[in-house]
Amino acid sequence: MKNNLRNDLTVIAKLIQKEEKVLDVGCGDGKLLDFLSKTKNVSCRGIELKQNGVNQCVKKGLSVIQGDANFDLSDYPSNAFSTVILSQTIQAMIYPDKVIHNLIRIGKRAIISFPNFGFWKVRKDFLFNGLMPKNKILPFEWFDTPNIHLCSCNDFINFFKNKRININNFILLNENGFEMKSNFLKNLLAYQVVFCISKKN
Repeated sequence: MKNNLRNDLTVIAKLIQKEEKVLDVGCGDGKLLDFLSKTKNVSCRGIELKQNGVNQCVKKGLSVIQGDANFDLSDYPSNAFSTVILSQTIQAMIYPDKVIHNLIRIGKRAIISFPNFGFWKVRKDFLFNGLMPKNKILPFEWFDTPNIHLCSCNDFINFFKNKRININNFILLNENGFEMKSNFLKNLLAYQVVFCISKKN
């Protein structure tokens, strides 16, 4: 099956094993779930805020419900999934800390991707232009952005350490969507980050 996934979703798909049970939170139009279902025989579920996204998922034959991750994840039982995915959405959450704790409660592990606000071009926009930065994954103006909790790679690492959450691994992507071979200056050079986390025993 041809992979038409976003760069971060391609990385996430590689991290999923065959026949896993996966929940995709904020699954959009279901491209990732559809890909995992067809290529890895994954048992897929999804939750999506926008009705249009839910409709597109249902057309693909996916099991997706409409819901708000800020509030509705509390309804899911603990350890119900092997992996819970949250891609390019954590920065738009009202309660990101609560959402993260629910992700690792519901699943044995969680995979989270987000745009790195510590990326050097973002810093350059602030430093030289004094303006909120815009790029391909942060395309909004300051007044209409859904992104209300922007964070950097280092912010995430510090959060997990303080909350005693395991960082199983993380993958850095450059601006062209390729995996970075080195973690050197990760907070400055990474355009996107994919974290795999789990709760401590």
